[in-house]
Order: sequence, then C-alpha cells, then structure tokens
Amino acid sequence: MRNSILYTFLLVFFSSIVYAQSSNPDISVGATYTIGEADYYKHINFPRNNFIIKNGGIANYNKVKGKTVVVTSINERKNGTLVATIKLTSEKKFFNSHKYVTVNINEAINNKELLIN
Repeated sequence: MRNSILYTFLLVFFSSIVYAQSSNPDISVGATYTIGEADYYKHINFPRNNFIIKNGGIANYNKVKGKTVVVTSINERKNGTLVATIKLTSEKKFFNSHKYVTVNINEAINNKELLIN
C-alpha cells in the first residue's frame, strides 16, 4: 500500500515536470518573423510618438507593417514571459530612430502582431 502511494506520487511529480517545460522550439536567437498588420501593437513595445519625433524619426506605423525582423536576444522574466529584442533584417532603424525594439514574443505571435516565416 505504501509503495503504490509512493509510486503514484513519483509518477505525478515527474509527469508534471515534463508538462511544465516550455515546448516552443521556433523561438530562438536568429529566428526571423514578419510584423503583421494591426491597428495598435500591444505586445510589440514600439516607442511612443514623442520619443520617435524627438530622436529625429517619423512616427508612421504603416511603414513597419510587413517588415522582416530577426530576434537578437531572449530574456525570461520572473513571471515566465519571454521578452525578445528584435531588429530589422535590413539593418535600418525602426521609424529612422530606434535600432532595437522589445517584444513579448509569445503574446505577439498569438495575436498575429508577429508572423512566423
């Protein structure tokens, strides 16, 4: 009786470890994505318009749609979300003012702000 309870507990413990691990192999440094069409980008952390203009850029989100980006780094926050830093594959700057932008990558893919190539 005691052994069956112990085996059951161990089975549940090890099976929960397998499900707790992230199983998203597409998200890695060097992966390329395309910026999707959205009226408001909630999960891509584009700078606010006043910061774009202050740095000499043009705040036009229509020019960003359809651009191909590459992941340069990935960080995992304490709450488990993956935050990636992306840049344009053309080596140009976003809005002619910012070279890198951060993105909550899982949520952006789920809401079609980023499209998998």
